[in-house]
Amino acid sequence: MNIAAPLTIMAAEAEAYDTAFLPPDGVLVALGFTMVLVFMALIMTRRLTPMVALILVPTVFGLFAGAGLGLGEMIIDAIGTMAPTAALLMFAIMYFGIMIDVGLFDPLIRFITRLLGDDPAKVVLGTALLAGAVSLDGDGSTTFIITTSAMLPIYLRLGMSPVVLTCVAGLMNGTLNIVPWGGPTVRAATALGLQPTDVFVPMLPSLAAGVVIALTFAWFLGLGERKRIGQIDSTRLDGGGGPGAAKIFRDAGAKPGARATLRTGNIVTVAGGHGGAPAATALIDREDTAMADTILDPNRATLRPKLIWFNLVLTAAVMVLLVLDLFPLAYVFMVGAGVALLVNFPKLKGQADEIVAHAPSIVGVVSMVLAAGVLVGVLNGTGMVDAMAGWITTVIPASLGPFLAVITGILSIPFTFFMSNDAFYYGILPVLAQSAAHFGIEPVEMARASITGQPVHLQSPLVPAILLLVSLASVNLGDHHKKVLWRAGVVSLSMLAVGVLVGAIPFMA
Repeated sequence: MNIAAPLTIMAAEAEAYDTAFLPPDGVLVALGFTMVLVFMALIMTRRLTPMVALILVPTVFGLFAGAGLGLGEMIIDAIGTMAPTAALLMFAIMYFGIMIDVGLFDPLIRFITRLLGDDPAKVVLGTALLAGAVSLDGDGSTTFIITTSAMLPIYLRLGMSPVVLTCVAGLMNGTLNIVPWGGPTVRAATALGLQPTDVFVPMLPSLAAGVVIALTFAWFLGLGERKRIGQIDSTRLDGGGGPGAAKIFRDAGAKPGARATLRTGNIVTVAGGHGGAPAATALIDREDTAMADTILDPNRATLRPKLIWFNLVLTAAVMVLLVLDLFPLAYVFMVGAGVALLVNFPKLKGQADEIVAHAPSIVGVVSMVLAAGVLVGVLNGTGMVDAMAGWITTVIPASLGPFLAVITGILSIPFTFFMSNDAFYYGILPVLAQSAAHFGIEPVEMARASITGQPVHLQSPLVPAILLLVSLASVNLGDHHKKVLWRAGVVSLSMLAVGVLVGAIPFMA
């Protein structure tokens, strides 16, 4: 299930705003696309942080669009739709952070480390396989939390780039996001009155091709890391050493590099290096997230080895409740975090220390989710989304009607990135499907084409899960986009091409 909360304000609600001073649709289309492009340029060139860009850029364009005094109401309405998602991410980060602090995932880290060794290529491929396996539950946030908690400490220990981790995890999760119990396929089926399985099953060859290509990208990214830092011979995270002991590892590649030291006490330092300049300094953030820091110390004071079975059962119960969907997801993590704190840290000071320890991770992702409400509020409240949807359906020449299924697949790549899944599947897809019906293209074929853009969609700043991923890995969203977007585009186009080849998507009516 894609946990991105519905981001579209329905037309009936939008009418409540004073639209007397809104410009014509043509101007709104230009403003909408320009706003998104300016936002992307600012974060990818690192001129602004994503949170600042999400707030200021839409505000300026909203005023240009004539929102006036109604701007605040538009934004507050959008933030209201995102509040449950913000709560979910806040308590999910806290819950899994607690589980990492108390040592629940330490055996998994040791197993993965022994299995993969110290070969960066194998580590990156292992990241892809882990992310792909966990992605089968359809929940992006769970996938990114588990993958990051398991793999980020290994990346830091080997001096590998965390951007590679976010790229691979995001790519695998986006590719597998078309599973029938996930959000996009259900939305497409619901919008066109279809069964999700009728949309998904013929797309299995496309899904298989997408997974293979994503794994291939992961392998070559790993080879790049191997070439850059060399294959490293280091001690593993085996929990050895006493308090204050340091884990020393060295670069065993052909080129002289730096020695990095992981000191206990949640501090990452770099020492040595050729000419006194530590080569790995740029790769290790001294102020890394609490999630990465705590797991690096195998002797941390927060370990609760006697409670590992309780914590395992509690985590399994939380996961089962998430799948059964009996309660709101945010509430499940609220209760889970409360029980985890009470049992593992019965004293008030211990509970307070745990909450404070994970505050940096929580503030980073929740602030971006709420700031995204400004972008969504302006897009919907000013009518930019509706104008953009209407424009795209009018600029397609009638001569291209027989190719509407393939055109829909291509359009799904940028449109699901620039707007929410709800806006695309409930706003644009029905219009395109209705037009395609005149050329003999079935609605189910349009639905299949529409889900091929999901590898790119999952990288959108409007998807809270991707904000969670880059926050946990301490990666700039612009850096993530530079590495992942073109690869995600290749995967999406490949899935579309395979769908055409196997007949699931008609090339021409």
